[in-house]
Amino acid sequence: MQDRFVPSIAHLPPLLAQALVPLLDSDFSGHFEAKQIETLKRISGLEENQLLEALLPVAAALATPTISEFYVGAIAKGTSGDIYMGANMELKDEVLGHTVHAEQSAISHAWLKGEKSITDIVVNYSPCGHCRQFMNELVDGCNIHIHLPDQPTQRLSHYLPYSFGPKDLNVTEPLLASKAIQLKLVSEDPVILEATHQANKSYAPYTGTYAAITFELDDGSLFSGRYAENAAFNPSMMPTQMALTNLLRHNRQASEIVRAVLVESASGKISLANASLDALHTLTSVELEHLVVELE
Repeated sequence: MQDRFVPSIAHLPPLLAQALVPLLDSDFSGHFEAKQIETLKRISGLEENQLLEALLPVAAALATPTISEFYVGAIAKGTSGDIYMGANMELKDEVLGHTVHAEQSAISHAWLKGEKSITDIVVNYSPCGHCRQFMNELVDGCNIHIHLPDQPTQRLSHYLPYSFGPKDLNVTEPLLASKAIQLKLVSEDPVILEATHQANKSYAPYTGTYAAITFELDDGSLFSGRYAENAAFNPSMMPTQMALTNLLRHNRQASEIVRAVLVESASGKISLANASLDALHTLTSVELEHLVVELE
């Protein structure tokens, strides 16, 4: 079992803790398949909502709150029945705008795994306004069920009445459900190819700046993040933020990064290069490779 989960295990029901220990191995990054959830329900004797709330200390153990020291864990449940953990991430000595919230982390985790829709969000603290707006970008966002410890389950519409979302800006394919685009790029470089592949799946209906970043680590592993825009603009999630939370969920460190490639579409209204470089240089001296590509 990974060391970061040892304290959280002590707070779980004994039968659940016993079943989890072999699952929290070196490869665990916060994803449980639906069949694993069914097994954990059977062993623990817990109903699904009880189980997911019980798992929140494990999700919170993924957090890196270097500024606030406030650990938030979130779990997104997809229509597949799989669950995806996320946690807050803060960059030491860096502006608060680079912070990733736990709900953003969990949702982006699900998106990177190919999930098309989220039905439930389980979180150990009430979602802030930033997170409520981010969740509202999802498919049928207002009807997502929000679960909080010792609170009745409510739909997002309860926490975000009179909401503003994609439909108000005439966007009909929301986050997780939008169609892939195609960028014109010929390359045999695996890092560039992966960044381009991820950029094709990014979500940028408001600026048209489809983008993604891929980190190559010293062992050849690749970790990516896509751009995820929001109708309210500010809760948009940068590809660098997503890639870093992806990296940290897998228990890897920024010190292992040896290369970073940002690919973005040429026709977009903005560029993510400066913001990406700013976040990257907070953690490593690796230079950002920036490729601007035309759409097919």
